[in-house]
Amino acid sequence: MRRTLVVGAGSLDYVLRRSPRSRGLRMTIDPRHGLVVSIPPPQRRGWAGPAALARVETFILEREPWVTRHLRRLEVDRAAQRARGGVRDGGMVRFRGEPHRVRVLAAGPTARRSHVERSGSESGDELLVRLATRDRRSPEAVLEAWLRVRAREALDRAIAREAAALGVTPAIVDIRDPRTRWGSASKEGRLMFSWRLALAPPDALETVVVHELAHLKVFGHGPRFWALVASRRPNHLADRAWLRRHSHELHAALEPATDPDADAG
Repeated sequence: MRRTLVVGAGSLDYVLRRSPRSRGLRMTIDPRHGLVVSIPPPQRRGWAGPAALARVETFILEREPWVTRHLRRLEVDRAAQRARGGVRDGGMVRFRGEPHRVRVLAAGPTARRSHVERSGSESGDELLVRLATRDRRSPEAVLEAWLRVRAREALDRAIAREAAALGVTPAIVDIRDPRTRWGSASKEGRLMFSWRLALAPPDALETVVVHELAHLKVFGHGPRFWALVASRRPNHLADRAWLRRHSHELHAALEPATDPDADAG
């Protein structure tokens, strides 16, 4: 539910999200949706009706400087991403943490499916998105499909190596596109990872894998859990910081590109 809160002489838009997992108020800056406030469902005691909404708005107003600072940073990140161009000929997209120039080309006349090739040259690394005439997919869809395969390959290698070292066995591994998490683990052994980890440095991907596998041994974020993560990833704090800094870039990387030369008026 998108709402608007009056703040002084201006206003602040935010998304109010009801989550069964929420035990109280939680506020995040989402790369796609801006300010998101998560609260328990209305069936929970004290979280129904106007009183719950009043609690939310008081919570936001008390933290307005923090919210404003982070929303401004998000706008800067969005402007930088638009300048990079995304999935258009000449745009920039990361792969394994490194910027790659995107080239959108026609595939051969007999090609039935579009495909992607990675190329390296003196001028820099490139991702060649070759579009087949018979393939109705957009360049974004073609590149995403390729990246999902690369993510699965990298994650499978990391899971095989780290699961053996930690002495755990995941039941199921899913690849998805979550809004706010790079990975998750359930008590039943089900792991989920974002395909966008293919855009991040291999070290960051490895840290996310170790983090979720460690939950199969220690479910929680206490000292024992972090000691287990650090035993396999001593630099995990730096990897997690990289993901935080580049969160918007990775989530916006494949959004349909706009023409940078188009008249905004």
